[in-house]
Amino acid sequence: MSVKTSIPGKGIPKDELLSRMESMRNMDADWRSGKTWSLVYYAGEDHTGFLKKAHNMFFSENGLSPLAFPSLKTFENEVIAMTSGMLGGDENVFGTMTSGGTESILMAMKAYRQWARKTMPSVKEPEVLLPVTAHPAFEKAAHYFDLKTVHSPVGNDFKADVNATRELVSDNTIVMVGSAPAYPHGVIDPITELAAIAKQKEIGFHVDSCLGGFMLPWLNKLGYPITPFDFSVPGVTSISADVHKYGYAAKGASVVLYRSKELRRHQFFVYSDWPGGIYASPSMTGTRAGGSIAAAWAALNSIGEEGYMRLAESAMKTAKAVMEGIGGIKGLYILGKPDMSVFSFASDTFDIFALGDAMDRRGWHLDRQQFPSSLHMMVTAAHEKVAEPFISDLRESVEEVITNPKASAEGTAAMYGMAASLPDRKAVDGFVLDLMDEIFE
Repeated sequence: MSVKTSIPGKGIPKDELLSRMESMRNMDADWRSGKTWSLVYYAGEDHTGFLKKAHNMFFSENGLSPLAFPSLKTFENEVIAMTSGMLGGDENVFGTMTSGGTESILMAMKAYRQWARKTMPSVKEPEVLLPVTAHPAFEKAAHYFDLKTVHSPVGNDFKADVNATRELVSDNTIVMVGSAPAYPHGVIDPITELAAIAKQKEIGFHVDSCLGGFMLPWLNKLGYPITPFDFSVPGVTSISADVHKYGYAAKGASVVLYRSKELRRHQFFVYSDWPGGIYASPSMTGTRAGGSIAAAWAALNSIGEEGYMRLAESAMKTAKAVMEGIGGIKGLYILGKPDMSVFSFASDTFDIFALGDAMDRRGWHLDRQQFPSSLHMMVTAAHEKVAEPFISDLRESVEEVITNPKASAEGTAAMYGMAASLPDRKAVDGFVLDLMDEIFE
C-alpha cells in the first residue's frame, strides 16, 4: 500500500474518505466474527453501539482539567470507587484512571520510586522484584524511571516460586510484583505468600490484575476456585486493572489503585513555576481522553454485576470447551492449569508456530509466545459461537503441519522459531528494532 507523504492541497470529500477507510479496515483482523483471540474484548454490537454514543458524547472533553469538566471528574471518581469495591478496597483506597494497563503499571512504579526516595533514602539503585512471567510494562517502567528489575523464577506450574523470590529480596528492593493472572499462561501467582514477604520487609507489593481485574471477582462469586489476590490480602499495596479488557469498556481505560491516599500522592506530578500557570497532572499523559473515561463509566453502569457474571460464565464455559478440544487433539497440550479464560497451548510433536501459520490461513488470529514456544488465547463471551469451528479448523491444521515437514521453514514460523531459539537476546532485540523501523517507515 502506498503511503501519503503530504497533506492534500485541497480537502478530500468526507464520503470518499470514509469509503476509503472502510476498505482499509477490511484488511484488519476479523474480531467481530470471533476469529481474533486477543486485542479486542467484544460484548456484542448493541453494547458496542452504546459505548460509541457514550464516548462520542464526550469526544472533545479533556480530563486534564476536572475544574472545566466536572462531569469527567464524577465519572472517573465513580469508576475508581466501583473498581475499588470490586477488588476488596475500603474507604482508604484511592486511585486514578489511565489510558491502559501499561500506563497504570508505569504510574505505580513511578509512585514506588518516589515513595522510596522519601522513606528509603539510602537506596541509590532501587529494585523491582518480579516473576519472569510479569508483563513487559514493568521493564518499560524500569527503562523510563531508572529502576532495576530483578527476575524471580516460576515453577513447573508457571507460578512465581515463593522461596526463590524470598531469597532475591535485597536492601535495594522497593516493591515486589505478582500477577493475577500472568498473561502468558493465565495462572495467578501466590499473591498471599508473596505479599506477606513484602509486608514483613516493609516494602510495596503491586498486583498486576490488568487482565483479570474485571473477571476474577465475578468468577469467585460464581464459585470458581480463585486464589486471593486483591486488597483483602494483607501486604497488597496497589493493584492495576483494565476496564477496557473484561470490563468491556472502550479502548483507553484502566485503573490503578493504592492502599492509601499518601501512596497515590507519589504518582502525581506538579510544576508550579511555569509562566503558563500551575501545572498538575495525575498520570503520564497531559491531555486525557474524555470519551474513554465516560465510556468506562457507562460500561460499568450498563452491564452491572448481573451482566458481568453472565459474561464471565459464558467466557469460562467457552474457554473450558476450547481447552478440552485442544487437549483432545493428539500432539497438543495446555500449559499449566489456567485460573481463568486465558491460556496457551504447545506441542512436543511438531512446530507450534507452523500451526499458527496454518490457522492464520483459515482466518484465525493467535498470538505467538516463547519459553516455551506456544500459541496464546484470550477467550471472551463473543467466542462462544465459534468454539466448535475453531477446534475443527485446528484439527485440520494439525494434520496439515504434520504432513508438511517444510512448514517450519515457511511463513512466520521461521521468524518466530529463530527468535525463540537465539541465545543472544540482544541480537533478537536488534532484529525487532529493524522490523519496527520498517513498520513505522
